Amino acid sequence: MRKIVFLVLLMISGSLMSQSINKDSIVSSIESRISLPSIPDYSVNVTDFGADGNGEKDCKKAFDKAIKAIARKQGGIIVVPKGIYKIDGPIHFISFMNLHLEAGAKLVFGSNPKDYPNVLTSWEGTAVYNHSPMIYGIDVRDVAITGTGAIDGEGHGLWATWKPEETKGKQMSRDMNHNETPIKDRVLGLGYKLRPQLVQFVNAKNVLIEDVKVEDSPFWCVHLLKSKSITLRGIRYDAHNKNNDGLDIEQSSDVLIENIAFNNADDNIAIKAGRDHDGRNNAHMPSENILVRNCKFQGLHALVIGSEMSAGVKNVYVFDSEASGYLKRGIYLKTNSDRGGFIKNVHLENIRFGNVEDAIYMTSNYHGEGSGKYPSKISDITISNVSFKTVSNAAIVIEGFPGYEVENVLLDHLNIESATNGMTLSNTKNIQFNEVVIGEKQGVPSAAK
Repeated sequence: MRKIVFLVLLMISGSLMSQSINKDSIVSSIESRISLPSIPDYSVNVTDFGADGNGEKDCKKAFDKAIKAIARKQGGIIVVPKGIYKIDGPIHFISFMNLHLEAGAKLVFGSNPKDYPNVLTSWEGTAVYNHSPMIYGIDVRDVAITGTGAIDGEGHGLWATWKPEETKGKQMSRDMNHNETPIKDRVLGLGYKLRPQLVQFVNAKNVLIEDVKVEDSPFWCVHLLKSKSITLRGIRYDAHNKNNDGLDIEQSSDVLIENIAFNNADDNIAIKAGRDHDGRNNAHMPSENILVRNCKFQGLHALVIGSEMSAGVKNVYVFDSEASGYLKRGIYLKTNSDRGGFIKNVHLENIRFGNVEDAIYMTSNYHGEGSGKYPSKISDITISNVSFKTVSNAAIVIEGFPGYEVENVLLDHLNIESATNGMTLSNTKNIQFNEVVIGEKQGVPSAAK
C-alpha cells in the first residue's frame, strides 16, 4: 500500500480553546466523589479454616467458612498467606470484606462449570443468569481485593473450548435483550457455554482492587457493573485468552484507574454501558466520571469505549500514560446504529504509543452492523499531546452516521511518525486540528530546478 505522509498545522482559535479543560479541577472533582472502602479492623487467616496452600486440596469450604466468620463481626479482612490455593467454585463477597493476598499467594480456580451456579450477571451488555464469576459480589458495599498475590482463572483449558461453541447462548441472550424478556426468565448457564468473568462486582459501592496480579481469565478479567466509587490501582496482568479484557467499566461512575500494568489479549480498558434495549432502558445509569492516569498499556487495544454503550458514556479523562509492544488500535471509540446512546466529553492527554495497526479510530459503523433505527451520537472529543510510532494501517479514522455526525473533535499536538494510510473523515462536523504531523514534518518547500 502507498505510504501517506502529510502535515496539518492550524492556529488555535477561540473555538479550539473552548474545548480545553482544567486538569487539576477535573481530577479533584472525580477524586472527591470516590471513597475507599471502610472495613473493620478484624482479620482471619484462611488457613485457620482448613485451607492448604499446597495447590492440591480444594479450599472452597475454607474460604466460605472464613467469610462466615467475618460476617459475624460485620466484616473484616481474610488473609491468604503464601501458597497456591485450589478453589473449586466461586468466592462470593459480602459487604465490608477485604480479600488480602499476601506476597506469593495465588488463588487457582477450578474449571468444572457445575461448580459455578447461576447468578445475576451480564454477558456482553445483556443481563442474564449465567455461571458465577470466580470472584463475585452483588449489592455489596465497602469491598476490597488487596495484596501482591495472584488470581488465576485457569481459562486456557475447558473454558477456552467454549469460545467456538458460544454462538447459541450469545444469540439467545441478544434475542432476550431485543425482545425485552423479563430478566427473571433469562436463565442460561449450563449448556449455553457463555464463559464467566474472573472478577465481577454488580451494584457495588466503594470498591478497591489494588496491587494484585490477574492471570488466565476465562472471559473478561475485571468487570465493574452498575457500581460507583471505584478505585483500581497497581493491578498487574498476564491474561492471554480470548476476550481477556483487562478492565470493563460498565454503567459505573466515579472511577479512578491508575498505575496499572496491562498485558492482556484484548482491550486494556473498555468502557461500556449496556447493549441495545438493556442499555437504553437504563439511560439513567451511564458510565461517567472516569479518570485514568499513569498506566502502561499492552495488549490488543489500549483505550476503548463501546461497542456496548447504549446507556451512554461521558466525562472520561485519560492522562499521562504509555504503551509498549504492538497494539491493533490505540484509541478506539466504537458503536453502531442499533445501539443508541452517546459518547461525549472524552479527553485524552499526554499518551505515548509505539507501533499500532490503527492509531485513532472513531466509528458509528462497528462491524458494519446496525439497522439504522438507533444511531449513536459521538461528540466533544479532545486528543492532545499524543504520539505514535509506526501505524501499519490508518492514522485517523472518524466516521459518523448520516444525521448523527461525529461532532466537535479536536486533535491537538498529535504526532504520528509514519502511517500507511493517512486520514478518513465521513459524516463528521467541526473536526479541528492543531499541530498535527503525520509522517516527516515538512518545513520550507524545496525550490524549483
